[in-house]
Amino acid sequence: MRRARTLRPIWIVSLVGVLLVTMAIGVRYHLDLTAAEERLTGRSRVIDTPQGRLEYAEQGTGRPLLMIHGTGGGFDQGLLFSGDLHERGFRVIAPSRFGYLRSAPDPVAPELQADAFAMLLDELGVQDAVVVGGSAGANFAAAFALRHPERCRALVLLVPASNLNDRDPVEMTEWEKALVARLAGSDFLYWALLRLAPDQVTKTLLATDPIVVRGAARERRERVSDIAEGMLPISWRTEGMLADGRLAGSPTEIDYSSIRVPTLIISAKDDLFGTAGTARQLSRIIPNSRLVLYETGGHVWVGREEAVSQEIARFSRSVERSN
Repeated sequence: MRRARTLRPIWIVSLVGVLLVTMAIGVRYHLDLTAAEERLTGRSRVIDTPQGRLEYAEQGTGRPLLMIHGTGGGFDQGLLFSGDLHERGFRVIAPSRFGYLRSAPDPVAPELQADAFAMLLDELGVQDAVVVGGSAGANFAAAFALRHPERCRALVLLVPASNLNDRDPVEMTEWEKALVARLAGSDFLYWALLRLAPDQVTKTLLATDPIVVRGAARERRERVSDIAEGMLPISWRTEGMLADGRLAGSPTEIDYSSIRVPTLIISAKDDLFGTAGTARQLSRIIPNSRLVLYETGGHVWVGREEAVSQEIARFSRSVERSN
């Protein structure tokens, strides 16, 4: 009896401790998710197209540049991927692809999304634009160049995640695939992984070696963190992410060999999604193309941010002069 009385207070204290920790986690999660939702509020606009409701945001003035985001993104990722191009004389137009954020309905084929992007340019009074597609967004940028070549002044395929050889460019282990499938529909699970295993997020979802990130300057590390944190709320992006997964799992139907607009292809050799090999192959397939390959940087080109912006700006100016 005496031992039971001694253990009871310990048990109660332990239970109270667990409850307090659980409450603290819940409060932190709620605050972070609310901040993520507020970060998106008021930054974008929506137009109606025959394909569905299309969300977009703009930044900067000058030569129009249509920035098409990758998996897990939205207009916010598009703006982030565009780096400082808005300070280099570009009017960055960043749509959310269907299935992401406020763009609906469920995702449609890249060709039809390309038509919606053309309507967005009409809405904004833009005749033509430099079109940049990052990661999975490269498929949609290429579709735009094929379907609306007169509206595509130049094409940039940035770390292009395209299935050219019946091989999913986003190669993952079975465990990683199961993890991503669970994460795609759960804000809490993704939030918890960000807090407990940020290196796993960097490696699995951003396809970048965490060692490369740790060795980068502080502002570079913060950018990587912004990309990862920017996927919250992930539940607002689930449909688009699942559609991208289906697209990556089958050989592309995009005829890259028929692209006739000037094309710049950029990747890094240590991209864990293997886009360097895809970039090399695309440079051989696309007639009027130029390839830039960096030794390091991973899928989110860590440490190459200014170089990438400079390459895109220089390439765009060269196209202007040639025309």
